[in-house]
Amino acid sequence: MARITQLSDAAAGPEAGALFTAIRGKIGMVPNLYRVAANQPAVLNGLLGLGEALARGDFDARTREAIALAVAGANACDYCASAHAVISAGLKVAPEAVEAHLAGRSDDPRIDAILTLSVAIVAARGMVSDRDLAAAREAGLSEADIVETVGHVVANIFTNYLNHVADTDIDFPSRSARAA
Repeated sequence: MARITQLSDAAAGPEAGALFTAIRGKIGMVPNLYRVAANQPAVLNGLLGLGEALARGDFDARTREAIALAVAGANACDYCASAHAVISAGLKVAPEAVEAHLAGRSDDPRIDAILTLSVAIVAARGMVSDRDLAAAREAGLSEADIVETVGHVVANIFTNYLNHVADTDIDFPSRSARAA
């Protein structure tokens, strides 16, 4: 049971209600993560805005979801692992690739470099080594790619931590954040 209220539609104030309407219009539902964040509509609005801004970057949806899964795996966030596994499946990502992404790996060399850097960022709390950055560059990541990776990692850390604090009820087919 969640430790922070997952606001129902009826309990949402006007600002949160408007955000719920927008979310429902885009994805057909309001995930419990957003219902928790809506306790402070400014936080929900910021979370949504950050996601929309990052979606305008160079990384495609599959890469963004791979990062979300790697960060969920690194932070043991079952809610995010569950949600992003469903989103990845909708993008036609194979189940074995979802498992690899949760473990911070990919068969695609570019995505693998991004996930390796993502996991290093989480593990080092942002204080990655010169060797981590050199490996990312040697794998072909540009400085723009590195900065975009940091942005996605931070956005996913936010949702991971909010879910940990709230113990958000999983409203997707539940799975463990730990890769099989």
